[in-house]
Amino acid sequence: MSSTQARTTEFVHTATAVIEVVVEGSGPTVVLLPSLGRESYDYDGVADGLARNGFRVSRPQPRGIGRSTGPLENITLHDLAADVGAVIEAQGSGAAVVVGHAFGHYVARMLAADRPDLVRGVVVAAAGARNYPATLTALAVKCADSSLPDEERIGYLQTGFFAPGNDPAEWLTGWYPEVSRRQLAASAATPKEEWWEVAHQPILDLQAALDPFRPRDTANELRDRFGDVVTVSVVPNASHALMPEAPAHVVRALTDWIRALDS
Repeated sequence: MSSTQARTTEFVHTATAVIEVVVEGSGPTVVLLPSLGRESYDYDGVADGLARNGFRVSRPQPRGIGRSTGPLENITLHDLAADVGAVIEAQGSGAAVVVGHAFGHYVARMLAADRPDLVRGVVVAAAGARNYPATLTALAVKCADSSLPDEERIGYLQTGFFAPGNDPAEWLTGWYPEVSRRQLAASAATPKEEWWEVAHQPILDLQAALDPFRPRDTANELRDRFGDVVTVSVVPNASHALMPEAPAHVVRALTDWIRALDS
């Protein structure tokens, strides 16, 4: 959890939730949303690099993780997106670039659909294909199950989340299985057409070259649907975890794309 940038913690209160937000750097705002049942500290290397490159980086912890609280039953992606929207509004810096890693891209794109005034660009990072095998979701559940032997879980992590040669051991921790279940339920309760079919803002489709959730024959599905509003960038030697595998590459890709939004 180390960082060379000054890091502070803020709390944003909504009518139903309290969201803990880790903040570092100064400049245009970039909001980083973690993957299914994971904490925002997965972005440590990426957040530090973006802060060094002149961005104000905010990492809201999802409900049920860290010191974020709020109902997890009978919610939809609209509720989770509203939490992020409240963070952007509370910070008062105008519209933000919102980066969603894996499941986090559901929330990012839901926010972009619901509150386009708060989002100047969306990054879908290691996003699964629109339709990917259900067995991969089951694999993620096994990765999060701390009752299983570490060696077994490392095997699952290597299969589904880490490219060959990349060490999955650090992802033995940082899982919140109950949050995972509730997030999946929130997704299931939200018609996909309410967010997948919407593109009000530029989108960076930041793919991992070896991600089983994103087969190479689906690499252009977002660009095919939305055209030039989508930029496709592929990170080599990375899989679904992406952030701990290739933080420097992710920082470069994000920095270049965000700066291009203003050019």
